Amino acid sequence: MPTFKQRMASGEILTGTFLKTPAHEMIEVLAKSKLDFVCLDAEHAPFDRARMDICLAMARALDFPVLVRLPVGTPVEVLKALDSGAVGVVVPHVDSVDKAEAIARAARFGEGGRGYAGSTRWAGFATRPMKDVLQQSTDETIVIAQIEEPAGVTAASAIASVDGIDGLFVGPADLAVCYGKTDMSDPMVMDAMRDTGAAAQAAGKAFMTFAANADAAPALLDMGVTMFFVASEHAFMLRGANAEAEAFQAAGADRA
Repeated sequence: MPTFKQRMASGEILTGTFLKTPAHEMIEVLAKSKLDFVCLDAEHAPFDRARMDICLAMARALDFPVLVRLPVGTPVEVLKALDSGAVGVVVPHVDSVDKAEAIARAARFGEGGRGYAGSTRWAGFATRPMKDVLQQSTDETIVIAQIEEPAGVTAASAIASVDGIDGLFVGPADLAVCYGKTDMSDPMVMDAMRDTGAAAQAAGKAFMTFAANADAAPALLDMGVTMFFVASEHAFMLRGANAEAEAFQAAGADRA
């Protein structure tokens, strides 16, 4: 079976969601869905080290690909997520080649890069030889640069060309705010997304973004998006709860 990294690089259409609730039961449930992956949102949700760790333990046990969106792209945050078992990291606010090179280095083994420990969950708790663990990093580890400022859009081609950057995630909400807009579908935001997508494609890297729902799919597919972070489990719960409540209310109104 191909690894998740290989599937992403191949251009296969992949669908996942952001997880906002730091609970391993949510991983257990979503692993039974038809989603291809989940991304723990440690940037905007209350994931401390312990709760991230238990969610990643469940993901590893179920062989379910889980990424972590980091709060910041420092080496210590990259190391925490990868050692605990994440297949990769999504790093916010990558707006320069220097930042892209730094996060790519922090996630890869080698001088000045990721510190080696064979005793982590990701490495198999000291049960595997070093050469196998190093090969796993090559085969598995994903680094995604989040482009969400005008400077990042301008530098997108150079960022995508950095060795060790596997994909570009364009953040439409932050781009809209940075451009002084209040609508993610503003033409300026759409142009920035298309430019970022073209940069990713030219470099042979995956292109991905947030989508509120499947209605956005046709336009995003036209831009070259192949990996969709669809809403969150919060949105899924609200949609399901509202749909059921409305259906029962409508049924009651019909009998009145």
